[in-house]
Amino acid sequence: MNRAAFEGRYEVTAVSFHAYAHLVDKYALLAHGASMGDRYGPIVVAREGGRRAVKGGRIAIPGTLTTAYLALRLYEPDFEYVVVPFDAIQQAVLEGKAEAGLLIHEGQLTYAEEGLQKIVDLGEWWSDRTGGLPLPLGGNIIRRDLGPEMISKVSKMLHDSIAYALSHRADAVEYALQFGRGLDRARTDTFVGMYVNDLTLSYGKRGREGVERLMAEAFEKGLIPQPVPVVFAA
Repeated sequence: MNRAAFEGRYEVTAVSFHAYAHLVDKYALLAHGASMGDRYGPIVVAREGGRRAVKGGRIAIPGTLTTAYLALRLYEPDFEYVVVPFDAIQQAVLEGKAEAGLLIHEGQLTYAEEGLQKIVDLGEWWSDRTGGLPLPLGGNIIRRDLGPEMISKVSKMLHDSIAYALSHRADAVEYALQFGRGLDRARTDTFVGMYVNDLTLSYGKRGREGVERLMAEAFEKGLIPQPVPVVFAA
């Protein structure tokens, strides 16, 4: 989806906030649909008894435009990386293809059972250093060339869809099970709750401040090409 957004392929799409920093001129940020880690987030793991630090390591990452990679660079810029499909990172670490791996999806709940140990939870780290702000990971964006009327209409539709799903949680989780990559219902429910919640329906003050802080620090450290104003469409 990040790559497709650079091509302008979709009028509305989800992207990482890292990618959005490169797309501000073409896309506007919608006020609904964000995924944020509220004292949890991408986790760096290693084999049990293996590496205990990020610095100087060879780390399997899910992509250089993921917000997880951006956050890892803010945490520690001194490491090597190899790009691995997000759902193959645990195996890459277990097979020794990388000393550590950056997990962004269901592996955050299952890594210990697979013989891996946590080096750092970037959501915890971010919360501790920002006074409790959530770590923004992804959001919904819309092409600016659709114009104000259509943008407003789409924004309301997305809000209403998310609100409906949150108020019919059991049905939504049942639907999500087919995408859970091996998670049972209880863990699917846990994982959905981690990233689809009140911050998804509306950024609120904390969510907005989290995005502003992330974008400001990334620009100050030269990790994104331009300052990114947090202005919502519609």
